[in-house]
Amino acid sequence: MKLRLFQIDAFASRVFAGNPAAVVPLERWLDDATLQAIAAENNLAETAFIVGGSGEYEIRWMTPTVEVDLCGHATLASGWVVMNELEPGRREVSFRSKSGPLRVAARGERLALDFPARPGEPADAERGLLADALGHAPSALLRARDYLAVFETEQEVRGLRPEMAKTAALPSLGVIATAPGRDCDFVSRFFAPQGGIDEDPVTGSAHCTLVPYWSRRLGKTSLFARQVSRRGGELWCEDRGERVAIAGHAVKFLEGVIELP
Repeated sequence: MKLRLFQIDAFASRVFAGNPAAVVPLERWLDDATLQAIAAENNLAETAFIVGGSGEYEIRWMTPTVEVDLCGHATLASGWVVMNELEPGRREVSFRSKSGPLRVAARGERLALDFPARPGEPADAERGLLADALGHAPSALLRARDYLAVFETEQEVRGLRPEMAKTAALPSLGVIATAPGRDCDFVSRFFAPQGGIDEDPVTGSAHCTLVPYWSRRLGKTSLFARQVSRRGGELWCEDRGERVAIAGHAVKFLEGVIELP
C-alpha cells in the first residue's frame, strides 16, 4: 500500500520555521495501531490523517506517542494540502473532528482556523506544582485542557527551563506559558512531555485558551501573537466569543510516499 505524505511548516512564511506537521490523506481509515506507527515513524509533533473530499473531511491527529483531541498547526497544514494539492483552487475546507466542526479558510496569503474557544478557569491552588515544574512561579494560573501559566514579562517566558519529568507528571496534556509581548500583544511557549513533545514549536490549540484570556485582559478582540520557541511562529487571532480565529502562513517542505506492506 502506498500513501501520499506531505510535510508542511505551519505558522511560518518560509521553510525551517514555524511548526512542521505531516499530513497523510487516506481513502479510508486504517487501524489505530498503523496510524500511530506512522506518526511515530514521522517523529513530528503531530501527524494529521484526513479522509474525505469535495471540501469535507474527517481529521485525526497523533503525536509520536498518543492521539490528541485538537491540533491547530496540523489542521492548518491539512487545509493547505487540500487547497493546494488535493483540490487546487478551493478556498475553504471543513473538518469533522473529536472537538467538533473545524474550518480552514483562505484569507489573502494566510490561512485562518475557526476553532472552539477554551477559556481557562482559575487554578491558583496548583501554582506551587507549576512553579516546581517550570522552575519559576507564574503570577497567575488558569486551567482548561492545558495549564495557562501567566508571567509578567516576555523575558521570563523565554528564560523558562522546565524539568520535563515533573512537567510530564502534571494532570494536564500540556503547559502554556505566556506574558505580554515586546512587539506583539502576547507571547507564549508550550510544553507537553505528557504527549511525547517536550516543547512544541507553535501550538494553534493553545490559542483556544490564550485568545480568550488576552482578549479580556487587553480589552480587544483582534490580537497578534508570537510563540517564542526556538523555531518561532506568528499568529493573527480574533476572539469571536465561543469560537476563535487563528491565522498564519504555511509552506510545503516535503512531499513523498509512505510504503506499507
